[in-house]
Amino acid sequence: MTHPSDFLWYIPNDVKAGHRGDAAGPDHNSLDTLTAQAKAMEDHGWKGALIGTGWGRPDTFTLATALIARTETFEPLIAVRPGYWKPANFAASCATLDQLSGGRVRVNVVSGPDALAAYGDHEGDQAQRYARTKEFMRVTRRLWTEEDVTFSGDYFEVTGSTVAPRIDVRGERLHPKLYFGGASEAAERVAATEADVQLFWGEPLDGVRQRIDRLKSLSTALDRDLPPLEFGLRITTLVRDTTEQAWADAESKVAKMAQGTAGSWQDHRHGVAVGQQRLLDLARQGDVLDDNLYTAPAKFGGGGAATTWLVGSAEDVARSLRKYEALGVSYFVLSDTPYMTELKRQGSQLLPLLA
Repeated sequence: MTHPSDFLWYIPNDVKAGHRGDAAGPDHNSLDTLTAQAKAMEDHGWKGALIGTGWGRPDTFTLATALIARTETFEPLIAVRPGYWKPANFAASCATLDQLSGGRVRVNVVSGPDALAAYGDHEGDQAQRYARTKEFMRVTRRLWTEEDVTFSGDYFEVTGSTVAPRIDVRGERLHPKLYFGGASEAAERVAATEADVQLFWGEPLDGVRQRIDRLKSLSTALDRDLPPLEFGLRITTLVRDTTEQAWADAESKVAKMAQGTAGSWQDHRHGVAVGQQRLLDLARQGDVLDDNLYTAPAKFGGGGAATTWLVGSAEDVARSLRKYEALGVSYFVLSDTPYMTELKRQGSQLLPLLA
């Protein structure tokens, strides 16, 4: 690793209460509630948080801007979709927020399914979807790092475009990092050439090791012209004072999921992407893989980061995260519910073990 690992949490921006089993209160989505979470992250050692995206949820960029205005160090990882944004509009908005915040912006480019027709977008097959994402990332980065940009592709074009304000170079940070996920062959080719950070879901160590090796080989084969690709992990971490208590609580949560009384867990109702299917398939190998990777949630509707959980004491979970670090993972996006309770618990108990 060329830098210390950094740790983000998750902001549950959703108009529906009880997101992934979180506490369901009438003000769950108010600015005061979400600001309180962001400020608690600052107080408990987190660098910032991923803010998810999807039509029918609050606009991610608007929420990120509001939270930046109310915090001092909080860094939002802003999920965005090509098609919802055009590269020039997005690059300008991002450059403005990055300047106003003193360089606190991160970006997660999402290519997964969404209610595209609802906001006037459309797309073809998987190859087309990732080809468009590749163009989006390439043009956005050029607009951040070059002036008078002209580009004409299959999906986007700009002529003589200079974004203002300009992105300030901050040490080795040339621009906001572009995070990206996806496990299909088409997605990995985009990551290998265009992403700054490839995010993995919570797969076993061997699976992550294989994917890192493959992406490094792809970067070479495809003549990547950017700094080396970095790697991140997005996963649920269930931490308790003891190993025994953690597993008792994990099994209790899954039992509620099986009964349909655990709230809205499934965020992948529009179809199952390749990466999501990889997680669902893990449950066939056993309920617990590696030392403490719990796959049982996949059987009862756990989606995305809620599909597999690292379970245990702070020491158990820290030990597992260190093993991912040893493979080359240096960006972590963790979460568990209730979000506020757990960001404080894990900030106090887990993060000091990873410093």
